[in-house]
Amino acid sequence: MAGVFAEFERAIIVERINAGLSRARAQGKRFGRPKTPSRKEEAVRAALAAGHGILKTAKLAGVGVSVVQRIKTSAA
Repeated sequence: MAGVFAEFERAIIVERINAGLSRARAQGKRFGRPKTPSRKEEAVRAALAAGHGILKTAKLAGVGVSVVQRIKTSAA
């Protein structure tokens, strides 16, 4: 019997979450990580073109290593 109530409660929670997400989307909210600014992407590309490695480029541009890797693979 407790399982039935738990399942019902979970369904109500999921319904409320989906309603909140759809309301936020209707208001124009954006979800997820913010995009890397184009200024920083240009700085990463310039540092890579100058021959710097991934770690050095990340430090110079002030971004993470994964951002540099992503930009490097998209440019290739």
